[in-house]
Amino acid sequence: MDLTDKIALITGGKRIGAVVAAALAGRGVDVCLSYARSRPEAEQAADRVRAAGRRATTIQVDLSKSYACETLVNTAAATLGGLDILVNMASVYSPKPFDDLVVEDWNAVLDVDLRAAFLCARAAVPHMRKRGGGRIINFSDWVAKSGRPRYRGFLPYYVAKAGIIGLTEGLALELAADNVLVNAVAPGPVVAPPEFTDEEFTAVEQATPLGRWGGEGEIAKAVLALLDSDFITGETIRVDGGRHLK
Repeated sequence: MDLTDKIALITGGKRIGAVVAAALAGRGVDVCLSYARSRPEAEQAADRVRAAGRRATTIQVDLSKSYACETLVNTAAATLGGLDILVNMASVYSPKPFDDLVVEDWNAVLDVDLRAAFLCARAAVPHMRKRGGGRIINFSDWVAKSGRPRYRGFLPYYVAKAGIIGLTEGLALELAADNVLVNAVAPGPVVAPPEFTDEEFTAVEQATPLGRWGGEGEIAKAVLALLDSDFITGETIRVDGGRHLK
C-alpha cells in the first residue's frame, strides 16, 4: 500500500501508539488517535503528527461499551474524510490471581482487548470498501503467539490475546476479496512497565536472546512493514528479540 494521503485510526494514543502515529505521519498518513483517560499523551501524539505536516485528531472513548466502537470509527472517518488503516492497539493489562477473578474482571479485559477489535474492524470495513481496500493491524502478545501461557495472574489477558490471533486469521479470510489485509503484531520485551524495578528490567534483558529491550520504534517498523505489503494477510508477527526461544 502506498501510504501517501491515507487515513488511519489508532485505538490507544499512549506510548507505543504515539510512536506508531508519528511513524505513519512520516510516511504521509493522517491520523486519528483514540484514548480512554490519557488525554495529554494523546494530544502530544497528535501534535507530533501535525509537526510532520499531517492532519491529526483525538477522540475520547470507552471501548468497553460496544456502541462506542462504531461511533469512534464513524466519527474518525467523518472528521478526516475516510478510513484506510485501522490499528487496534487499545488494551487492558492488569494482573489478578485466578481465585480472585470474577466475571466483571473477565469482561473488563475481553471487552476491550478482543471484542472492541472486532467491533472496530466491523465498523471500519464499509469505509475501506469505499476506498478500494485497506489494512487492519491488530495487537496480540508474544506469549499468546508462542502458544503457551508463561505468567500466572493474566488469564483473561492471555485468552484475549490468543483470540486476537484467531480474529486476525478469520478476518483475513473474510475480507480478502475486498482487498482488506488483516495482520497482527505480537510485541515482546519492547517497553518496560513503569513500575518495573532495575532488577526486573535486567532480568528481562538476560532472558532475551538479543540481550536488550526493543523500544517502541521496533513496533512501528513492524506496523509499517505490514502496511507496505500487498500480499501478507492473516499473519501474526512476533517482535520479541527472540524471547520466545528461551
